[in-house]
Amino acid sequence: MRNARPLAMIAVSALLGLAAVAFAASWLQSQEAADTMQVLVAKRDLPMGTRLQPDMLETIHWPTAAPIESPLTAIDQAYDRVINMQVLRGEPLLKNKLAAIGEIGGLSSVLREGQRAVTVKVNEIMGVAGFALPGNFVDVMVNTPDGQDNPISKIVIERIKVLAVAQDVASSENKPRVVNAVTLEVTPQQAEKIDLARSVGNLSLVLRSQVDTESVSTEGARKNDLLPSSGMNAADSRAQTKQALSRPRMVRNAQELRPTGSTNNTLKPHASAMQTEVIRGLKRTAE
Repeated sequence: MRNARPLAMIAVSALLGLAAVAFAASWLQSQEAADTMQVLVAKRDLPMGTRLQPDMLETIHWPTAAPIESPLTAIDQAYDRVINMQVLRGEPLLKNKLAAIGEIGGLSSVLREGQRAVTVKVNEIMGVAGFALPGNFVDVMVNTPDGQDNPISKIVIERIKVLAVAQDVASSENKPRVVNAVTLEVTPQQAEKIDLARSVGNLSLVLRSQVDTESVSTEGARKNDLLPSSGMNAADSRAQTKQALSRPRMVRNAQELRPTGSTNNTLKPHASAMQTEVIRGLKRTAE
């Protein structure tokens, strides 16, 4: 009986300790629940155009201190929907990354409302050596004769999104790929410009920063811009030469005569030897 009381106190202490642990765990969970929210994320890298299935997604606790805009919170919100951009592993799935309900996938499902897809033929040089990958932005430049049949290179469309290279709408690696065709997302008006540009000249893609949204207006580059030091073009130079040749100029010739019987070496011009030579173009006359 003497040992019963200490044993009872030990048992009571153990129960109190377990209760404290349970209370602390419950308090921590409530604090965590108050500071986090349920967010749907990808379990693996998902390329653009993927139709979502439950085994591709999971929910996690996302800290409310780092808010995100319009996240999906349950798998049934994304089930059988198509994503219109690439989603990486662990990345939250947002509403604006889903294509419209009813889309069956493919390239058309990633087009934004009012946009069109147009494909341009490229090579290693025109396609920025393969660095124009899906999701990048490019400018479209055309080289064509101007109204006076002089060559000019000018950027005609800015900040166009690359939808696909060849037949791939996603790039799993950030490595350059040299392909023969690039598909761009454009407005109907831009599609008309591109179709006209490739029929009258040569197209090139100009890679630009994804965060650069500023529009820049240029006058285009001409042949004379490559040689600015002369200060005039070939036509101006020819006109100036022709004008100089047609202008009369005076030339005086003095015949030096030695006086008869003179022993010094001083030469004096003879008055009758003075004459004027007039040059008009290629003709020369004496007056």
